[in-house]
Amino acid sequence: MKDDAAQGGRFAGRTALVSGGGSGIGAAVVRQLAAEGARVHVADVVADNAKAVAESVGGTAHAVDVTDAAAVDALVDGIAAEGALDVVVHTAGVDDPVAKAWIREAAESGEPVDVIGRLSDDGWRRVMAINLDGTFHVLRAAVRAMRPQGSGAIVTVGSSAAFDTLVGYPHYAASKAAVHALSQSVAKEAIHFGIRVNTVAPGPVDTPMAGRTPSAVRAAMEATGAVGYASAEQLADSICYLASPGASNVVGAVLLSNGGRFTI
Repeated sequence: MKDDAAQGGRFAGRTALVSGGGSGIGAAVVRQLAAEGARVHVADVVADNAKAVAESVGGTAHAVDVTDAAAVDALVDGIAAEGALDVVVHTAGVDDPVAKAWIREAAESGEPVDVIGRLSDDGWRRVMAINLDGTFHVLRAAVRAMRPQGSGAIVTVGSSAAFDTLVGYPHYAASKAAVHALSQSVAKEAIHFGIRVNTVAPGPVDTPMAGRTPSAVRAAMEATGAVGYASAEQLADSICYLASPGASNVVGAVLLSNGGRFTI
């Protein structure tokens, strides 16, 4: 760790990939990794966002949809073909603006929230495909790439909503709870090949996705803890810790980063 610091940071000389790196938490992680010496590949479903963030740190941009397993494999294999892939941070995820609108309607009308009765198969599958299937695709590709080198750190992003579930968010909570279980199971397997897998479970974070949260819901979430919405940079601090040599003995953790709203 001291040698890394002397060379310019905890990630000096390392190659990192950040999925969902074009905005929000992912973009903050890209900036921190780059500031601490990493060469960063920025992947995002929105090509322009990936390009803008990558250019700001001298990284490389990639347009990729994490629900496309072949595209994820091609991206990771291409990076690994150039040398070791040391760090993978998977931040790509989605919420449901339709469900949020229904929650807002209920708050305005004073009626109980009714999401599960109106949630369509397509609405369920969209959240699961991006949040859970996407995590599976990235984890599988990253472990395959890192196993021959015998080292690597992978960090996935779950949610505190997996523990403290939100009214009207059954599909989101389920997808993130599954991300936790998936990541922990893979962690127990991958550590035998020198690969550490861990997860961060954020509480409310001030990102573009959070900007779509109805004001009444946001106010209620802000009232649940002494600390308001976290910044993307605060989550990047937690994620980069797990990806760093300083967390060498941390495997299969789900790190709550929620401002003390609850503990488990």
